[in-house]
Amino acid sequence: MEINEVKVKLVQNKDNRLKAFCSITIDKEFVVRDIKVIEGGGGYFVAMPSRKMSDHCEKCGGKNHLRAKFCNNCGSNLQENRARKDIKGKIKLHADIAHPINASCRIRIQNKVIKAFKKELEKSKSPGYKPVEIDESEDEIPEIIS
Repeated sequence: MEINEVKVKLVQNKDNRLKAFCSITIDKEFVVRDIKVIEGGGGYFVAMPSRKMSDHCEKCGGKNHLRAKFCNNCGSNLQENRARKDIKGKIKLHADIAHPINASCRIRIQNKVIKAFKKELEKSKSPGYKPVEIDESEDEIPEIIS
């Protein structure tokens, strides 16, 4: 696997640990978006794209985030502690959408992303800096021929 490109969009909120959103292109054929650069106690680290876990209301079947106290659809009270726990006993509120299968792959991705983040951070200090645009417009996506 070769990471051909890393795009970094810096986040302006300086009080938050979230520092940037990134996208990576793998083997010039596959893009992973919404990779986050987070500032932790030991420095920067990469968090893979994830989604909020949800369940359904027992009364109406409406979909709700696991921390919701009331149903988004019917307003009924929802039971507390509906979230499952992981192997370590920690409540699991998010699930990865894409993630590396092994530690060596995670290290390669993290090293490339953090390097690109630091480079973009330096560029952002220069006058006339223009932030990177991560999202593609529809005309940049090739048409699929069936």
